[in-house]
Amino acid sequence: MSTNGDAITVYSDYVCPFCYLGRQSLSTYQSRRDAPLDIDWRPFDLRAQKRGPDGEIDHSVDDGKDEAYFAEVRENVRRLREEYGAEEMLGLDETPEVDSFDAQVAARYVDREHPEQWLAFDEAIFEALWVDGRDIGDPDVIADLAVDVGLDEEGVRTAVAEETNREDLREAFAEAQARGITGVPTFVYDGHAARGSVPPEHLQRLVEG
Repeated sequence: MSTNGDAITVYSDYVCPFCYLGRQSLSTYQSRRDAPLDIDWRPFDLRAQKRGPDGEIDHSVDDGKDEAYFAEVRENVRRLREEYGAEEMLGLDETPEVDSFDAQVAARYVDREHPEQWLAFDEAIFEALWVDGRDIGDPDVIADLAVDVGLDEEGVRTAVAEETNREDLREAFAEAQARGITGVPTFVYDGHAARGSVPPEHLQRLVEG
């Protein structure tokens, strides 16, 4: 997102429940500030290790995450939903398992070409998955969300399909890895970072020292 003033860099992936929760925490912190704090959004591919040569996600790849891991994730999501007042958020078992690649291509296009509408589009994608349980990997859903925030449907559809935009996103993923980002959400400000859906007070310390 283009910014005119103070900004915090946020690496995230729409399919990450903690990214949704982290944004709730960030919104709370933003609302407490006297001065605006913009978001400098950077995309991240949470499932990079499971992608095959064709770019499709291979769910048969063993990523070391067993049922005990997911049980802990479910419990942490439940706890943070209550802590951050995000009771509208669906649980992991209530949301479809989707690929966020096309949604991130669309968001990166909007960030570049229509920055004034990026935040609304970004929030709409998060809410579509984590509140409404919609498949954000579906081009029709992405187009619907674009229209809902006042964007041109065909412009977004064309942007998602263009290989140059898809390659640009892959390069953004590689840049995140080169910068040492290994998980999301990761918040970065003035050379310092906080990883995870940390509480608003933690974000305040990150930004205000």
